[in-house]
Amino acid sequence: MLGQSQAYSGFSVDDLGAARRFYGETLGLEVEEAGQGPMQMLIIKLGSGARVFVYPKEAHTPATFTILNFPVDDIDATVAELERRGVTLERYPGFDHDEKGVVRGDEGPAAIAWFTDPAGNVISVLQES
Repeated sequence: MLGQSQAYSGFSVDDLGAARRFYGETLGLEVEEAGQGPMQMLIIKLGSGARVFVYPKEAHTPATFTILNFPVDDIDATVAELERRGVTLERYPGFDHDEKGVVRGDEGPAAIAWFTDPAGNVISVLQES
């Protein structure tokens, strides 16, 4: 029934301006503004052609899961650049993080690191091999 639909994901933030700067300037993603008034939102365009809608929510609560995962070829270079741009990596209990904040493993992704957007939503960069 919906197999041909071009579905999209979305998440909320508490400050659209901060989200626009973070996703557009800090992460270097293409961000467009859409809608007006109470229907104002952002559209993040990802390299795969996918779109993600970001909408303001007055009583925003950060997602308790990773909302976006970005595969990268070189996680160490990516982490260094994120930190240069002011991003702080998260360190979660139960994971063995190295000095850079990267978790390296034998199963799943070869390496993964997490950080949050200004609204507290969790994002990851991961190296698959």
